[in-house]
Amino acid sequence: MQIGIIGLGKMGLNMARRLLAGQHEVVGLDHHAENRQELAAAGGRATGTIEELVAALAAPRTVWLMIPAGTPTEEALTTLQGLLRAGDLIIEGGNTFYRDSMRRAETFAARGVNYLDAGTSGGIWGLKIGYCLMVGGTEAAFRRAEPLFATLAPPQGYRHVGPSGAGHFTKMVHNGIEYGLLQAYAEGFELLNAAPFPLDLPGLAHLWNQGSVVRSWLLELAGEALANPGFGDIADYIEDSGEGRWTVAEAIERNVPAPVITLSLLNRLRSRQPASFAGRFIAALRREFGGHRVRAS
Repeated sequence: MQIGIIGLGKMGLNMARRLLAGQHEVVGLDHHAENRQELAAAGGRATGTIEELVAALAAPRTVWLMIPAGTPTEEALTTLQGLLRAGDLIIEGGNTFYRDSMRRAETFAARGVNYLDAGTSGGIWGLKIGYCLMVGGTEAAFRRAEPLFATLAPPQGYRHVGPSGAGHFTKMVHNGIEYGLLQAYAEGFELLNAAPFPLDLPGLAHLWNQGSVVRSWLLELAGEALANPGFGDIADYIEDSGEGRWTVAEAIERNVPAPVITLSLLNRLRSRQPASFAGRFIAALRREFGGHRVRAS
């Protein structure tokens, strides 16, 4: 199957490689020349603009976007509106807010262009292991693109989860759950690290993956990270890419209690403060009402 991929970053390029290995024809676009060169070296065709990419595809076209959510995706889709024709198909695989996907699907449907929102999980390991794909949109569009999903995913690793927006909604909640899992592992291993006797933390991570109820791929990665000599040089600054915030906001709007995910998000915000105003505030008040000792900053 022929496909155009816009965005050849850390996920898009590996997805292109996996598709090429599955005998699909890939035309790709990226702003970085080195990524275009890597695609060409893998057997794909690199282009320099969206116009060139669309022109290189045979109708009906299939275009997959793997670029950052927000303005970059909106701008690319605006350009595609003037280039794609009825019967063409867009697959949007970034971490987009699901309501934006619903709006975009409606806009393109008015032009006869199919639109699928594909929540994509697998990170940098997807090339080897495969990508878990949660796809929203019409059943007909899903079936048309299914050969691509079957190549990208591991066995039973893709599913049509519902109408437009459902793919990105399920990926949003998936990432919110990830926040909670990461926080629980982090707190547990911090407590292990503070134990009154020496413990082999990478060894424990490996041990717990041998049949315990907390075994997981994240725990495998935890063992590798803890064993890495550079682990101690990593700053305790945790980024977030938006899905956790959306998940918490959605939980509030729908009256669904989600305390673990919410506190995990707040902990990420706390990690970005070089010094906590709230912490200084509480220490100062304890000194005022109880004469408790404070430490100099």
